[in-house]
Amino acid sequence: MTVSNVMAVADLVKAPLVANPDLLSGKPSLIGLTREQLADALRQKGVPDKQVRMRVSQLWHWLYIRGVSDFDAMTNVAKDMREMLKQHFTIARPEVVEEQVSNDGTRKWLLRFPPRGAGRPVEVETVYIPEEGRGTLCISSQVGCSLTCSFCHTGTQRLVRNLTSEEILSQLLLARDRLGDFPGADTPPGAFVPTGDRKVTNIVMMGMGEPLYNFEHVKNALLIASDGDGLSLSKRRITLSTSGVVPEIYRTGDEIGVMLAISLHAVRDELRDMLVPINKKYPLKELIEACRNYPGLSNARRITFEYVMLKDVNDSLEDAKELIKLLKGVPAKINLIPFNPWPGTNYQCSDWATIEKFADFINQAGYASPIRTPRGRDILAACGQLKSESERMRKTERLAFEAMMIAGHGEDDD
Repeated sequence: MTVSNVMAVADLVKAPLVANPDLLSGKPSLIGLTREQLADALRQKGVPDKQVRMRVSQLWHWLYIRGVSDFDAMTNVAKDMREMLKQHFTIARPEVVEEQVSNDGTRKWLLRFPPRGAGRPVEVETVYIPEEGRGTLCISSQVGCSLTCSFCHTGTQRLVRNLTSEEILSQLLLARDRLGDFPGADTPPGAFVPTGDRKVTNIVMMGMGEPLYNFEHVKNALLIASDGDGLSLSKRRITLSTSGVVPEIYRTGDEIGVMLAISLHAVRDELRDMLVPINKKYPLKELIEACRNYPGLSNARRITFEYVMLKDVNDSLEDAKELIKLLKGVPAKINLIPFNPWPGTNYQCSDWATIEKFADFINQAGYASPIRTPRGRDILAACGQLKSESERMRKTERLAFEAMMIAGHGEDDD
């Protein structure tokens, strides 16, 4: 798929596609709760202790294996129990404000969640990228972002609030709904999805926000997503991307155990301070040391380093040489990302010949360095282009830098 083939939006569905009154009811959701939290919630509503374990198992099955979003669909749960659940809780999906489908099959959903202290409902974007043999979902962890990376469109939207475990996990459930990825569901007519049992095979925490500034909610959501008795995604197929929150990198390995990606983009502190300002707090030496000591790191479980190619900024052969020196001793893959333009940016993408020369040098040094094929540019769903209207901008100036960054993360085989 060439860039020229994806420069027109194939389909645009405007909203609301999904609107559930339970979203505005203030009822707590059961989605995103751990088994222990789910048990406590049931006990508080009078479920006898001797029934709690069985009820938790039933709910877990219906929520994460069957993918239901209506208590009445839980056919093996007694009617009085279903009525109690409907009265006190919700399992509703978020409101789908807008769905866009790129000519290359990339899908992007603009989702609306309740205010929860933000003063008004908030919106985030979730992107699905189908490839041959795999389908990758890019999930947001915050509304907006506090990091202000200078090349990233998402970074121009101020942080509104963290997403809850429920809201993070609901993005996966909603995508599986829309793709017909739960038992008995149908794939949308004409959708490009991978062959095989699953439409969503991989997830990446690369959407809006810095996941490690919302650690506990991200942790709970990813542990549920990888739970073998539910959604059952392999941790080798889940990638968390961070700009370099060093203390939480260690915790990610110990407490979550998923694949790690680092938004690197520069090999010298003075440049990275400008491109990725968190570098001023956690400079390259500390960041690379944390990567070197990431739990479970091996040649089979490499860290991915994201490197956006910016013309005359970080794309010289000298930069490539310094990159190899910087990563010495770290089992790594280096993803080279042609810069995706967005309205108002002053950066340009490196020339293709420059990118290929950069990649060749890294390959010759023994590192895999795939060049990302641009995906979803026509709907601003590519790497770094995601942005929601929770900061009131024109919709045509929202969506794009994430999709290309999404593709190719995690293992192809469990």
